[in-house]
Amino acid sequence: MLRYLSAAVAVLALSACSSTPVAQVQPIDGVISGQCHIDKVRGATGLAASAATVERARVDSDSLEVILLRGQRLESGPTASGAVPSTTGAESGGERLTIETGNTNNITAIYCG
Repeated sequence: MLRYLSAAVAVLALSACSSTPVAQVQPIDGVISGQCHIDKVRGATGLAASAATVERARVDSDSLEVILLRGQRLESGPTASGAVPSTTGAESGGERLTIETGNTNNITAIYCG
């Protein structure tokens, strides 16, 4: 009886240590149109450009692909994160989202194209 109880306790202890799988990033409406638009991802400017944040921005912008450009701006913007308004790209159109990052891997600009 003690063996069964010990086995049950061991199984519970090991299952408590297992990591929870990360959910996949899915579009809200279930479909990615392939036409980039940044109206739903402007809030990502200033955040750290982690893989999860970049993928979430790609899905939320309805883009099929994303390009990450590191340190392309010569000067930073007026905010603490260095974010500046995107003047180099479009707000909609195309199938690619472009994300620029600063020296500290924070997102400084997001645009289509």
